[in-house]
Amino acid sequence: MITSSQPSFRYKENNLSDIAGMSFYTNKDDVIYFLGFCNSPIVKNILSILAPTINYQAGDIGRLPIIKDNNYYNKVLSIVNKNIIFSKTDWDSFETSWDFRKHPLIDEALLISDMADWEEMNNSSDLETSPEVEIFFDTGVDIISSRIETCYEMYRDFTERQFNKLKSNEEELNRIFIDIYGLQDELTPDVEDKDVTIYRVFDSKEAIPESMKSSRYALTKHDVIVSFVSYAVGCMFGRYSLDVEGLAYAGGDWDDSKYSLFIPDRDNCIPITDEEYLEDDIVGRFVEFVKVVYGADTLEENLDFIAEALETKGNTSREMIRNYFVKDFYKDHVKTYQKRPIYWLYESGKQNGFKALVYMHRYTADTTGIVRVDYLHKIQKIYTSEIDRMKDMAENSDNAREVAQAEKRKEKLIKQLKETKEYDEKIAHLALSRIAIDLDDGVKVNYEKVQTAQDGKKLEILGKI
Repeated sequence: MITSSQPSFRYKENNLSDIAGMSFYTNKDDVIYFLGFCNSPIVKNILSILAPTINYQAGDIGRLPIIKDNNYYNKVLSIVNKNIIFSKTDWDSFETSWDFRKHPLIDEALLISDMADWEEMNNSSDLETSPEVEIFFDTGVDIISSRIETCYEMYRDFTERQFNKLKSNEEELNRIFIDIYGLQDELTPDVEDKDVTIYRVFDSKEAIPESMKSSRYALTKHDVIVSFVSYAVGCMFGRYSLDVEGLAYAGGDWDDSKYSLFIPDRDNCIPITDEEYLEDDIVGRFVEFVKVVYGADTLEENLDFIAEALETKGNTSREMIRNYFVKDFYKDHVKTYQKRPIYWLYESGKQNGFKALVYMHRYTADTTGIVRVDYLHKIQKIYTSEIDRMKDMAENSDNAREVAQAEKRKEKLIKQLKETKEYDEKIAHLALSRIAIDLDDGVKVNYEKVQTAQDGKKLEILGKI
């Protein structure tokens, strides 16, 4: 209804309409034909006359002069259906899609798609006219490569092929409708790169061409790896599984049979520490995930590639990955889920004294208590022990540099321990209250609920969204 950009039309399946996102309905073939027509420059120009504002009413669309040309009808259906496939495949490669299967860097069906078969499908003249057409590939192997860099390059090339084919198809549709309406001297079929609405992957921001600078569909290697890390965390909590496609768990009855290659966290709490204090913290679990997916032989090479793509500081790949989890993971997660996070971060404060993730859909009335007793108190003991060790090192070392480093780390640990004790006072009230949630209430309501004491006082124990 309202757009400051060009009007756009999408095929919808099983969705309700409202006044802000209106729809038109007719038989399936005509819907596909009209879809090709409505996304052509002819309609954009006509609508600029019929509705020269940022509003497009149902009546404006109803007045569009449609010509159903029998000479082009079937060709239009074929091209539009292919474009729907390209667009759906692209959309479903992101975990925010209802039909998300698995991350593209471990999606064998995507990565091992043979180029010749792909082109044959694209050039087929007898493609079904139904938009539910699926692309099927041989998925007889577990993973295409043991190197994540290779999988990334294949995915990047795959998106490039999809992008170019969709752009070519849109230009062909434009030529057809320009010919039907006899507007060869008035309009051009050309489509700018920034107006092609499927994602295209580049190795860096600097590699994005000028033609894509203003497009929100330009992704970088960093973006792809960030989404890979997000998928890995989903597997750690059991939301996803390497054994099944799509959502493995989003509430309801838990099914252990869905998890064999990589076992989710047992008690729905994964700590994030700024140093390697625990073997099963989020970095340890992530390293295990990468090893399970790509193999032990290439583990270090793969961690190096991931760390480089995350663009964080550190002397080793594990340090860089740890810094990403400590500083950036939750910000990225909140952004991806538009301030409605499904993984919740228990966070003590700016000193990073305590951080731990839980999965909202596995939350119970005991979760906050488990976080406090089994993880917060454990990290407090570790800090106390490390402070004593730093004191001993500073007192008994003859190395001035070593003494200075020990003193500096001791001061940091003291601040972190103090922060966790203050945090413990807040979280204790909520843990004893055993606050339950109702998934039907949504993220925003429940996020506030678990941080509100019985007296109505808000105790901020979760990361800000």
